[in-house]
Amino acid sequence: MTQTHVLVTGSTRGIGAAVAERLTRKDARVVGHGRTASDGVIAADLSDPAAADRLWSEALARLDGRIDVLVNNAGVFEPVSLDASLDEWQAGWARTMQINLQASADLCRAAIRHFRERGGGGRIVNVASRAAYRGDSPSHWHYAASKAGMVGMTKSIARGYAAEGVLAFAVCPGFVMTGMAEDYLASRGGDKLLADIPLGRVAEPQEVASTVAYLALEAPASMTGAVIDINGASFVR
Repeated sequence: MTQTHVLVTGSTRGIGAAVAERLTRKDARVVGHGRTASDGVIAADLSDPAAADRLWSEALARLDGRIDVLVNNAGVFEPVSLDASLDEWQAGWARTMQINLQASADLCRAAIRHFRERGGGGRIVNVASRAAYRGDSPSHWHYAASKAGMVGMTKSIARGYAAEGVLAFAVCPGFVMTGMAEDYLASRGGDKLLADIPLGRVAEPQEVASTVAYLALEAPASMTGAVIDINGASFVR
């Protein structure tokens, strides 16, 4: 069996690290991405509009000219106050949209073009958020908007390219036990937020990773366009 080649963005910590580890255990060949380069990890600052295209090209070279699966996981969760200056407000929105949505869109574009060129299709898994449907805090409109955009993009790709074998899926975690979530929980009164999760705890990165790996490697083609919630029933659609 031919080994599956995968690019995972934001793979150096949290969900991304768990995804890369899970896929590697399933015998996929994984190239990761982070802020700094290391063994198997390409450095790219996705706030740079040109970075996603460069990342794709380098990953393609490292994977011998073939990528079968793209996992868009990289993102930022940075607050912007309603009372910030207009310049600060717009800069915060622009940065979040660039990293969370535009860079992901650029990588999806590159992936689809590659899948079509080589034939045989491929898979895209986008890590969105519960916030895409439920919204987020008063300081995180832009985050929720970026993740809603990612869900809409995923569905559009699924509908537009299924006939060519291009499959697209999204996962929407709630809080996940990463450094980013822990800081947020602490800043907003963790016990109160946990009380809003019927399961009584936040998700573990490995739980999200197992779902991403299933979509990347095993999910039937008829599931294309699916959005999977992983939020302990804190938001049910």
